[in-house]
Amino acid sequence: MNAVRKLGTYTLGHLYRMGTMGLFLVRMLVYTVIPPVKFTRLLRQIRFIGFQSLLVIFLTGAFSGMVLGFQGFYTLSRFGSEAFLGPMVGLSLIKELGPVITALMVTGRAGSAIAAEIGIMRISEQVDALELMGLNPYRYLMVPNFLAALICLPLLTALFDVVGIFGGYMIGGKLLGVGSGTYFMEMANYVEMSDIMEGVYKSLSFGIIISWVCCFKGFYASIFTGFGAEGVSKATTQAVVLSSVLILVWDYFMTSLLF
Repeated sequence: MNAVRKLGTYTLGHLYRMGTMGLFLVRMLVYTVIPPVKFTRLLRQIRFIGFQSLLVIFLTGAFSGMVLGFQGFYTLSRFGSEAFLGPMVGLSLIKELGPVITALMVTGRAGSAIAAEIGIMRISEQVDALELMGLNPYRYLMVPNFLAALICLPLLTALFDVVGIFGGYMIGGKLLGVGSGTYFMEMANYVEMSDIMEGVYKSLSFGIIISWVCCFKGFYASIFTGFGAEGVSKATTQAVVLSSVLILVWDYFMTSLLF
C-alpha cells in the first residue's frame, strides 16, 4: 500500500504542476491582450532577447549552412544532382534547422537568464513587493518577455536562414564549384511561400514555449524547486531542459500537421 500511496502522490503532484502551468499560460495570454503594456520593459527585453543574441545566431547560422553545403554536396554528387544543392540547403534551413536551432540558442542564452532573474526576484521577495505596491507581476514581468519572444524569434530565425543560405553558398559555390546562378535559381524554383510561412509559424510557437516555460519555472522557483540558490539553479536547469524538449516535440507535431 505504501508503494501505491507514493505512486498516487507522485502522479497527483505532477498533475497539479501541469494544471498550474496551464493556468499560468492562460493568465499570461489574458494580460497580454489587456492594456496597458509596459513598453519600456518590453523594449529592454527585445534588446536582451533579440539584439544581444545576434552574434550567437550569426555564428550558428553561418556554420550550420557551411556544414549543410559540405554534406549536401557530397551526398548529392553520388546521384549526379549537385545542381540541387541550393534547394536542399534552403529548404532544410527555412523549414527545420532555422527555427529549431534559433529557438534552442535563444533558450540557452536568454531563456535561462529570464528564469534565473525571475527566480531570484521570487526568493528575495521582490515579486511580493511588486504585489504590495499594486503592480501586477504578470503584467510587469511575464508579458514583456512573452511579447519580446514573439517579436524576436521570427526575426532571429530569418537572420539565421539568410546567413545559413549564404554560408552554404560560400562552400558550394566558391569552394566546391557549384555556380551561383544554379545555386540561387534552383532555390527560387523550389522554395515556396508556404515553406517560409512554415518556418515563421514554428518560430512563433517556439517563442511562446520559451517565454512560457522559463517565466513559469522562475515564478514558481521557491514552490516547486525549493528555496534559496539551489532552488533557483534547479529552476533554471529545468527551464532550459523542458523548453528544449518541448521545442523538439512540438516541432515534430507541427511538421506532421503542416505537411
